[in-house]
Amino acid sequence: MQDPKTRSAVIAALAILLGFGILWILMPRIMLALGAESPALAGVFAVLFVLAFFGVFWLRARQQRRKD
Repeated sequence: MQDPKTRSAVIAALAILLGFGILWILMPRIMLALGAESPALAGVFAVLFVLAFFGVFWLRARQQRRKD
């Protein structure tokens, strides 16, 4: 059985991956809509999406280290 700390980490990771997964599925529509306005805006959005994916896990790991 998992301890509460491990279970919490698994639930948080699942929620984050699910949220980013849904956004990933919608990404082509978002990129096309933004690209119609400005190709640079679409590029900035793509870069921010990738940075946010890794940033969320980095912030979560940082928070967990502070708790310990």
